[in-house]
Amino acid sequence: MEHAVSLFGSFDENIKLIEKEFSVSILTRGSEIKIQGDEENADKAKRVLEKLLYLLNKGETLSEQNIRYVITLVKEGNEDKLSSISSDCICISAKGKPIKPKTLGQKNYIDKIKNNTIVIGVGPAGTGKTYLAVAMAVSAFRAKQVNRIILTRPAVEAGEKLGFLPGDLQQKVDPYLRPLYDALWDMLGAENFQKYQERGNIEVAPLAYMRGRTLDDSFIILDEAQNTTPEQMKMFLTRLGFGSKIVVTGDITQIDLPDGKKSGLVEVIKILKNVDDIETVKFSEKDVVRHKLVQDIIKAYDKYEEVKRRK
Repeated sequence: MEHAVSLFGSFDENIKLIEKEFSVSILTRGSEIKIQGDEENADKAKRVLEKLLYLLNKGETLSEQNIRYVITLVKEGNEDKLSSISSDCICISAKGKPIKPKTLGQKNYIDKIKNNTIVIGVGPAGTGKTYLAVAMAVSAFRAKQVNRIILTRPAVEAGEKLGFLPGDLQQKVDPYLRPLYDALWDMLGAENFQKYQERGNIEVAPLAYMRGRTLDDSFIILDEAQNTTPEQMKMFLTRLGFGSKIVVTGDITQIDLPDGKKSGLVEVIKILKNVDDIETVKFSEKDVVRHKLVQDIIKAYDKYEEVKRRK
């Protein structure tokens, strides 16, 4: 009965979503579910329900995002790959929530980070590039595989000028680094974060702070890398020391550099594509784990850009 409540959702919203996607009607009698409609669609709806029950048995909670993702996998005939996603727990957040990859793209990203020294994650907003990289950093730090977590991003405004911000240098750059703080607070809790930061185990700094350093035994994340220049990107990657890992994340459709300046991220993907121990992971709109509208917005923009290119 507990599974039935979770499977159906409040006011049967999960079932209505499946009915709408496959043009079927789903009826329940006691512990039986009856699916009516076109044979192929009814079979797909049945497979979706089976996979959702599998997730519930694994202790997962159903949300609109993972229901839509299961529907996408069933439509592509890839639902068997679902078991490889749900079995992976990266780390436990400060609130005791297990952090796991939610899509095949995210699972691939996690595996590449585990098995390579440098990983470049490229894809649209909401695919979990930064969040999962921070989760992997926290996991490596807790397992004592690294001594430090270093998070950095270029201080480039997204279209608006922030002017003369008050405070010292750290306070001036903090607004740029806010998403990184948010992810760390989520994983470690505010108190632990503060403690590790004071000890120097965690450093959140703008990219300019990286020049001239060699970073040993560290997990280093460069976020918003599309806003680096080629020179900055080269400077950053050559900071790599022994026992360290680097994850570079960015979205090449959201470059905020002044006109005429090349993005270091676009260039580095081409330059390093055949270098051993360096992998590039490309996310698509299927890997978006935010609101469904984010997926739709990305698709609409891609379509618009495609039409513009053709013209």
